Amino acid sequence: MTTEERDEVPRSVNSSNFRERIREIKWASLAKTSKQWLRNPLNMALFLWIFVVAVSGAILFMVMTGMLNSVLPKKSQRDVWFEVNNQILNALFTLMCLYQHPKRFYHLVLLCRWKGDDVTTLRKVYCEKGSCKPNEWCHMMVVVLLLHLNCFAQYALCGLNLGFRRSERPPVGVAICVSVAIAAPAAAGLYTILSPLGKEYDSPQGDEENQVQGVSNRKVSLERRYSFASRNESSPEWRGGVLDIWEDITVSYLSLLCTFCVFGWNMERIGFGNMYVHIATFVLFCLAPFFIFNLAAINIDNEMVREGLGYTGIVLCLFGLLYGGFWRIQMRKRFKLPSYDFCCGRPAVADCTLWLFCCWCSLAQEVRTANAYEIVEDKLCKRRENESNVDEEDGVMDPSCLPEKMDTRMASSSSLSQSKLKGDEALSPPSTPFIHREAT
Repeated sequence: MTTEERDEVPRSVNSSNFRERIREIKWASLAKTSKQWLRNPLNMALFLWIFVVAVSGAILFMVMTGMLNSVLPKKSQRDVWFEVNNQILNALFTLMCLYQHPKRFYHLVLLCRWKGDDVTTLRKVYCEKGSCKPNEWCHMMVVVLLLHLNCFAQYALCGLNLGFRRSERPPVGVAICVSVAIAAPAAAGLYTILSPLGKEYDSPQGDEENQVQGVSNRKVSLERRYSFASRNESSPEWRGGVLDIWEDITVSYLSLLCTFCVFGWNMERIGFGNMYVHIATFVLFCLAPFFIFNLAAINIDNEMVREGLGYTGIVLCLFGLLYGGFWRIQMRKRFKLPSYDFCCGRPAVADCTLWLFCCWCSLAQEVRTANAYEIVEDKLCKRRENESNVDEEDGVMDPSCLPEKMDTRMASSSSLSQSKLKGDEALSPPSTPFIHREAT
């Protein structure tokens, strides 16, 4: 066998193996998984962001390498296309850093505080399987600082792009900012994988004791919370319709005048994260695109492109309301609230539509619903005062709904009966409120 024949044998084998691997891919299941992934509004926005970045980056690369010289023969045309795509990429990456930065600041605060619940929250984000790692505080701090460096480098790059025209822009400063903005998140990702944060370890005994203590503390807190809630609601309902603003006019006015603050407060109390992170993120979603895109349009000489970027910023600000729609979807799914099907039978689209066209009414409905129930272990429970009112009207009291009152009253009745036994040596019947009568 000659040398050429020997070289052709592995080529044929590799090509046949490659074809077999392509045939083994289940394209139907892959397409189904992709559709399910795109149904998530957050993933849809991320896909759109990636698509625009890829298109704009490809055009910028082709202009820089001269691949579009035949299409754009004049240097002035190439300069316009370069600056437009450069400003679009700058705006998109700056917006992404702005949206992520409140959460990164929150993680930095948790690291500085480093308490029981804070450690658990950080482990879920940065540790493999959320378990304890050796020297985890130091490793987490390195990752968080690298992510902050990414944001600040992008802000510096944004300042250079917005503050200087292309001819006056310092190339050394731009190169440094671009390098740091790209290298910092890449280094953070690699450090997370290669450091102890990305490896599995046997949990030490001290950590197990902390977990047991945390479970016991959660049990005590749950017992206290159950004293204010009666029982799980099997089929919870929204408190009033979307337009029933007169049901609680105070909530409606607060939702209208303090939308961001009320939204963040409501998200925190129902267990969807920190209030300040939600407020800052929501404000940035609704205001940042307008300023970023309008500032980016200043250094562009084409009037039509400038107007297009300005209108794009306004549209993105309006679509920032979908942040509230996304969390309404999470609220409905977690607490099994009824869905609206007026948008082609798709509840997620209906939730986003409600926030786009009636954000204040939707927020007021969510706040009223959270006020009407007590949340225990991601379940909606009837509040004790609501339950007791109903029972008193019917003349029937359920002891399981009033654990604290039952305990105190039963204790007082038992002590009273003991005193009567000592003094009169006679048994006294229990008082009538403690007899649970079955409904006939």
